[in-house]
Amino acid sequence: MDDSSEVWCVNDPNGNWSGSHTVLEPEEEEEEKFRRKLKYFFMNPCDKYKARRRKPWKLILQIVKIAVVTIQLVSFGLSNQMVVQFKEENLMAFRHLFLKNFTESSTNTYAVYTQNDVYTHIAYTVEQFLMLPSITVGNHEYEKEGDVYTPLRICQQFYHNGSISPANETFDIDPQVDEECLLIYPRHPSSRLSGQTLNFTLHFQRLLAVTVRFTLKAINLETVQYHELPDCYVFNITITFDNKPHSGKIVIDLDNDVQIYKCRDLTVNDASPRNMYIMVLFDVMVILILLLSLFLCMRSLKAGVLLQLEYTAFFSSRYSKRVSFSNRMEFINGWYILIIVSDVLTITGSLLKIIIQLKAVASYDLCSILLGTGTMFVWIGVLRYMGYFKKYNILIITLRAAFPNVIRFTCCAAMIYLGYCFCGWIVLGPYHAKFRTLNVVSESLFSLINGDDMFATFKKMQQKSYVVWLFSRVYLYTFVSLFIYMVLSLFITLITDTYDTIKHQRLDGEPVSDLQAFIMQCKDPPESGRFSANEPSRRSLMCCSHRACGSDDNTD
Repeated sequence: MDDSSEVWCVNDPNGNWSGSHTVLEPEEEEEEKFRRKLKYFFMNPCDKYKARRRKPWKLILQIVKIAVVTIQLVSFGLSNQMVVQFKEENLMAFRHLFLKNFTESSTNTYAVYTQNDVYTHIAYTVEQFLMLPSITVGNHEYEKEGDVYTPLRICQQFYHNGSISPANETFDIDPQVDEECLLIYPRHPSSRLSGQTLNFTLHFQRLLAVTVRFTLKAINLETVQYHELPDCYVFNITITFDNKPHSGKIVIDLDNDVQIYKCRDLTVNDASPRNMYIMVLFDVMVILILLLSLFLCMRSLKAGVLLQLEYTAFFSSRYSKRVSFSNRMEFINGWYILIIVSDVLTITGSLLKIIIQLKAVASYDLCSILLGTGTMFVWIGVLRYMGYFKKYNILIITLRAAFPNVIRFTCCAAMIYLGYCFCGWIVLGPYHAKFRTLNVVSESLFSLINGDDMFATFKKMQQKSYVVWLFSRVYLYTFVSLFIYMVLSLFITLITDTYDTIKHQRLDGEPVSDLQAFIMQCKDPPESGRFSANEPSRRSLMCCSHRACGSDDNTD
């Protein structure tokens, strides 16, 4: 006979309940209490609210965080957009100002082929530099160091000594590189300059490169339209005449290194530091919200780890069973880890954004990466709450189930892909522009997998070597056939098979783990009142719960 005793619930004429509840043994009661604790831990925020009337603060905080982080990102994006646009437009202006006969279509092919052209182009750059204040339509000015303008510097790098005679097929080169420089200070020229006026002789036989460097300053006035104080820019411009191959073609390129500073003395009507300080305060508020989110998620992770240890010890002492790794990992919520990573990235990006706004640094690229990645993870984290609805969590379940197989399949396919990359680079590189470097080869092959620019890849193969041309056909046909018709199809099959498996499991009943089976033995609904923190001390309520009165459906 069972040691427990039963008391039946009746409703007397006076309306008083006399209860029927099963008096459990202390061990059974402790086990039931632990089941209830586990069930509460894995409840969604709505059920937890029903169970203990605790408001879902983490859910509310995440919604607020999504809003403020997105507003912060959009604000920084608009500011960064003005900076990037100003730098790109200045770069294009410098190319038109200092490169002779430059056109936008010749950006990648701008070069000279005669000695006279080299001298002429250098002289043109120097002349434009000296006449800059009278020809530029921007607010460009020379840089000053004290009372002296920073000079333009022309430097040539060449081999220390050498005797080259292609006719006799002889040469004698000293690999040591020497450098000669000429400084030209800003002034208003009285006459046009030429190569002879520069008093600068180039050693073309030994020449490696000629560089022309100078510094200009400018102010971005576009921000004034948005009631913000403008930034001061320093452009360190470098024009390079590259002659390292000694092929008869000297490629010319202009690049600039941009530094952004806070202007020292400025006055703008209707614009004050107040707007900047408001944005700084907003960023501080975002950081505080993220710190609170970080604290709550880390606390939840800690609670999961402690409960995992408690569950492992309980099963070990009660059933002498060892808890599997998969069951232990169910206590570690991966969404919390994603939120923690996004919070750390966004906090770091927000701190860097504040420093940028105070004009201490100008690391726009790093700040963009931190804020962009953090915001991306924040929005991906929204899927966690969509997963509480069975009709919307199919994407999450499918990705989670297919992920291990996808990783294994990708590793195998990557071996074949890398083999084709190395082969295409070494064989087709000299004959096709899309196979010149490993990076370009990988991009070209990935484009072919997605069906992009196939005909052009076949058509642009040079036919100087019939053997290489024939090899290219075999190479491209086999790669396209293998990856599009087999590898890509198998990859899609992995996903669809996982989706079909999950769909059938929903119809036939999903398999449950030992942990889930243990929790499912607790039949108490969230609104039963038995999940209250002080529920164990309220014995009188037990007889009035659905579980206490014999049958859940026949409480009358």
